[in-house]
Amino acid sequence: MQQTEWIRSLRAVRQFSDREIPSEVLRDILDTGRWTGSSKNTQPWDLVVVRNRDTLRALSKCGAFAGHIAGAALGIALVMHGDDAWTCMDEGRLMQNLMLAAWAHGVGTCIGSIYPADNEQRARDLLGIPKNRYLRTVLSVGYPTGPEALRLPPNAPVPRGRRPLEDVVNWDRLGNRNP
Repeated sequence: MQQTEWIRSLRAVRQFSDREIPSEVLRDILDTGRWTGSSKNTQPWDLVVVRNRDTLRALSKCGAFAGHIAGAALGIALVMHGDDAWTCMDEGRLMQNLMLAAWAHGVGTCIGSIYPADNEQRARDLLGIPKNRYLRTVLSVGYPTGPEALRLPPNAPVPRGRRPLEDVVNWDRLGNRNP
């Protein structure tokens, strides 16, 4: 139970301190991501670690919900080798493992979605990504400013908490709530 409680403690962090991420911590985060499972073990990704402040600011303007990238200690761009359903699934798996690996070190992350197509092209140009690769996600990475960075502000337009388990789980057929 202790491990699953820790997994449930993961939060999106959008407010980062100026504290630098030690190289051994960053290496462990990246190495843990490298071990993510993928369809047929294709490992259809490359990671680009972005530390340049100007590049982080430019990437933060490449998506409606990417502004937090500008204030992060660094960004990790997930460069995918394909655009099919399997690769998209692998991208999600990779993203979550990187986020959990960072959280294990007390480092916060948040997903920055890179879209629409013209923004993706700008981001690709910034990072030197060729046409046969895809860039939809940049994780902002850094130590949270403090406990307030782990909570939604009172006026946030998003729901708090999670739906009850009984409202999420169906047994044998959708709509069957009783096991």
